[in-house]
Amino acid sequence: MPIEHETPMKTIKIIAICALYISSGASFGYENRHPAQTKAQTRVRQEQKAWGMAGDAQAVRRTITLRMGDNMRFSPRHIEVQEGETVRLRAQNQGKVLHEIVLGTQADLEAHAQMMQKHPGMEHDEPDMAHVRPGGRGDIVWHFNRAGTFDFACLIPGHYQAGMSGTITVRPRSR
Repeated sequence: MPIEHETPMKTIKIIAICALYISSGASFGYENRHPAQTKAQTRVRQEQKAWGMAGDAQAVRRTITLRMGDNMRFSPRHIEVQEGETVRLRAQNQGKVLHEIVLGTQADLEAHAQMMQKHPGMEHDEPDMAHVRPGGRGDIVWHFNRAGTFDFACLIPGHYQAGMSGTITVRPRSR
């Protein structure tokens, strides 16, 4: 509807809805935050997943660097952590295109990859993922509180299908 046909009341309603949406803390995606704001500075939602939960950056005792490139591979493709360990996974994009790292089970990653194929421009920001621009790096701080084998992948359309994935083995803590 052209603007000249809108009533002042409609305009006020639109402004009120936008203000309410923004004041609710809604995010338009990680890339739209203030440039100086990092994931570590934002409130992280503590949600238990099969592969663990968002970790506290102050509990990190080890950083594991995962390099990613335009050959559609992570290096290393397999990492090991101890159950109960909080780790900083540092993704370094050595390529010329955007990549990401997303943690999950194989089933979760496959479902998410299908959704990304249907909605390639979709932006989201969860504590178990990092979007990394060419030449940049992104961190995930994760508390691995469940033993097992889990996965990580780049779910940008075509990347996962080309083999851009890896595994995480969480060794049970010794009792």
